[in-house]
Amino acid sequence: MASGAAMASVSLSQKSKRKELGVSPDAKPVVQGFYDERTGSIQYVVYCPLTNACAIIDPVLDFDEKSGSIGTDNADIILDYIAEHGLRLVWILDTHPHADHFSAAHYLKQKTGAPTAIGERIRDVQEIWAKIYNRPDLNGDLSYWDHLFADGETFQIGELKARVIYSPGHTIASITYVIGNAAFIHDTLFMPDSGSARADFPGGSAEQLWASIDTILSLPDDTRLFTGHDYRPGGREPKWESTVLEQKTSNNHIANKSAEDFVAARRARDKTLPMPKLILHALQVNIRGGRLPEAEDNGMSYLKIPIGAFSEYCAD
Repeated sequence: MASGAAMASVSLSQKSKRKELGVSPDAKPVVQGFYDERTGSIQYVVYCPLTNACAIIDPVLDFDEKSGSIGTDNADIILDYIAEHGLRLVWILDTHPHADHFSAAHYLKQKTGAPTAIGERIRDVQEIWAKIYNRPDLNGDLSYWDHLFADGETFQIGELKARVIYSPGHTIASITYVIGNAAFIHDTLFMPDSGSARADFPGGSAEQLWASIDTILSLPDDTRLFTGHDYRPGGREPKWESTVLEQKTSNNHIANKSAEDFVAARRARDKTLPMPKLILHALQVNIRGGRLPEAEDNGMSYLKIPIGAFSEYCAD
């Protein structure tokens, strides 16, 4: 990967990088991924092996768009794993407001009482989508989450130190969680054979995505990277873990590429991609922390779909 014409070499030693970025080589969380075949999403449980304190990252609430039915199979599998391993849930985390699935954060909070969190720039996504849905009531209510993380903020999962990196590009609210020697990088980089995430959603930016990837790849080379999606190119088995070094040397969207090359290629590719089939369904739920719309007088909840309004909000 290069920055501009070429990325400047980093003179810091790997040890100095770890200290500067809050990454401890001895802090090795246990990470379990849960793959959702329907959406290609990966959900995570990450836990401290010394204390059994754990966090859930990017949980999926099942939704069938044909029947309108909601399910909790994905979330319940995660809860079963936590119970079977004697873990103590201390955080329910989202990396960003997802466009391809509903967040199960609210459901999991109802089941466990654990606090929920997302990046503080969710307020900007609320503002964008409240206009798209013509729902002013969706804008500015941040009480849907227990905590909003700022760039550089730190927190604990047992003995594990966690740090937040603001990582816009895919969305304006995206954040990365660096937990011990692991980083949960959501929709920035996929596995090396799948490249990078799209950057054409409302509030997205290919330039910002490049900058966010650059920051992630400034972590020590042996940092474990856990992606948010895997679309199984060639029909291979799902994968979700790589390292900084593997991404820098073999990711087919960034290896030996300049910023200008990446941005041009990302924009060109995004123009060929269909919108996620659940984007209009999901955002009105996810900017409310995974809550469905309030039930109407007949006891039913309804999703609102803006007809013909989406294109004007898409990036060029």
